[in-house]
Amino acid sequence: MDVFNNFLTLLKDVWLEGVSGASFTDIVIALAVFFTFLLLRSVVTRFIVKRIEAYVAKNTNSFDNSLVTSLEGPIKFFPVVFGFFIATSFLNLEGKSSIFLDHLNRSLVTILIFWFIHQLIYPASLLIKSIEDILSKDLLNWIIRALKVLIVILGFAATLEIWGIKIGPIIAGLGLFGVAVALGAQDLFKNLISGILVLVEKRFKVGDWIYLEGVIEGTVENIGFRSTVIRKFDKSLATIPNFQFAEKAVINQSETTNRRIDWVIGLEYRSTSDQLEKVRNEILDYIKTNDDFIISDSTPHAVNLNQFSASSIDILVRCYTKTNSYYDWLKVKDRFVIKIKQIVEGAGASFAFPSQSIYVEKFDK
Repeated sequence: MDVFNNFLTLLKDVWLEGVSGASFTDIVIALAVFFTFLLLRSVVTRFIVKRIEAYVAKNTNSFDNSLVTSLEGPIKFFPVVFGFFIATSFLNLEGKSSIFLDHLNRSLVTILIFWFIHQLIYPASLLIKSIEDILSKDLLNWIIRALKVLIVILGFAATLEIWGIKIGPIIAGLGLFGVAVALGAQDLFKNLISGILVLVEKRFKVGDWIYLEGVIEGTVENIGFRSTVIRKFDKSLATIPNFQFAEKAVINQSETTNRRIDWVIGLEYRSTSDQLEKVRNEILDYIKTNDDFIISDSTPHAVNLNQFSASSIDILVRCYTKTNSYYDWLKVKDRFVIKIKQIVEGAGASFAFPSQSIYVEKFDK
């Protein structure tokens, strides 16, 4: 019986002494509080999100909608941080254990703060309505990604500082390492700078149809730090280093205002002057009266007897269509070809084709 009483006394002493000055009663209470907050996290998160959604529902701007979506992660993390702080307040730890818990609490709060800042960057960019006019949308996305990376780095550095880890020597070491890497990664920085120039100068954007002579033609799908992804018209995907766009002329087909038709029509030499005039005048009248074409100072037209070629008398036809759509332009050309054929046939003339006359001279014996 004495042995049993001694064991109960020992058990009571150990229970009260606990770990680092905190009794097991305090530890159990702390764990219970923390797990309670974990269980209530979804309820608390749903409540906060619903309140925010109800508030932003009064407005229809994109900032409010983006804000709710962006802050959902940090809001879910908040009950965990707060629950851990409340739970540890029940623990009267001593010495290093107390310092460890204090550092842990500070680290969790730091992570929460930087996470909130990280998630606020994109919604904040929507507040500046004119920013996409000053910058391009793709450059803005670059800046947002760069700021997010910077926030992560600063948050990581702040957390290390809490634990007494100085980041100064680490940064100095990384600087020396960066110089060594830079010497071996010149192409990487070359492509990075070229990509920034492309975006700053707004040469093209995602969705544009571009042509790079001798390199690629297709639709831009993504502009990255090092390279640009282009979907070719055969639906294959090509990744082009950004320096190509800085060193060569880029033709942005999507920025075409009006597509041009520039033809030379050859008629036979046996065509009379009346036939030539009739063909020229009827083609000119068609361009002037048809809704497919536009005539202005910036889109001049011309239908002229151009020159005497080797096998034909050439008529220059130059005009602009109203559409800038490639496939609509093809349809306009299709109708124009048929009309010119009808005009030439109606005038009694014929199209010329390359020919060569051979004269054989007879010699008397």
